[in-house]
Amino acid sequence: MDVAESITLHPAGLPGEAAALARARIATVAQDGSALVEAVRIRLAGAPGRVLAQVNAEVDGRRVRVQLAARGIGEAADRLADELRQRIRAVSASWRPRPWPSATARAVDLPATGSERIVRVKSPSLVWCSPDAAVRTLDAMDYDVHLFTDPATETDAVVHRVGPTGYRLARTRPAAPPQRPATPLTLSPHPAPPLTEQQAATRLTAAELPYLFFTDPTTRRGRLLYRRLDGDLALLVPAG
Repeated sequence: MDVAESITLHPAGLPGEAAALARARIATVAQDGSALVEAVRIRLAGAPGRVLAQVNAEVDGRRVRVQLAARGIGEAADRLADELRQRIRAVSASWRPRPWPSATARAVDLPATGSERIVRVKSPSLVWCSPDAAVRTLDAMDYDVHLFTDPATETDAVVHRVGPTGYRLARTRPAAPPQRPATPLTLSPHPAPPLTEQQAATRLTAAELPYLFFTDPTTRRGRLLYRRLDGDLALLVPAG
């Protein structure tokens, strides 16, 4: 099967020229032979002057993602292809801190402010993994922040980027730093604050934050509130 034909594109009703352009750009990257790229899915949405674009794929069995905002379909397709090419190279080689923010990933900036309305709630089963492994997922999936459970302390935690090549670890409760991390990792000195969903949304919006890690006042489980590319808010609530 032709690589372009195997790519899933959402929404299915995109204009033919836009769909063909996006498929062609990503197919060129997927079939360059440096790695096995499978299960490619492209998502495009938006309005005139602003397109929200995302590509998900499996590279040699490892999930990767690129997400960005662009000014049109053509720009979105070109930048998705460039970022996916870089992501394939990164996951196919020995890991190293990925420069952040990318020079191309957000030419159209994420809105700093917007509605306090939480439009989507996700309930993932958090992966139990080391902070080092969480950082690698953060990079591969193009996240600004990643929620996971640290088995060494049995606490929900997040890793997020600090500076061009650094990362920070924050937990729901105070704990000792990880032993000999392979990642340039700093530890947040403060535990995640206990907040209701509305309190978290108000604090994030007032401080113009892109995301906020906090704990549920009742369960004490970690939660992650973040601003989407479209300006609305989404919430991660651990399953179980």
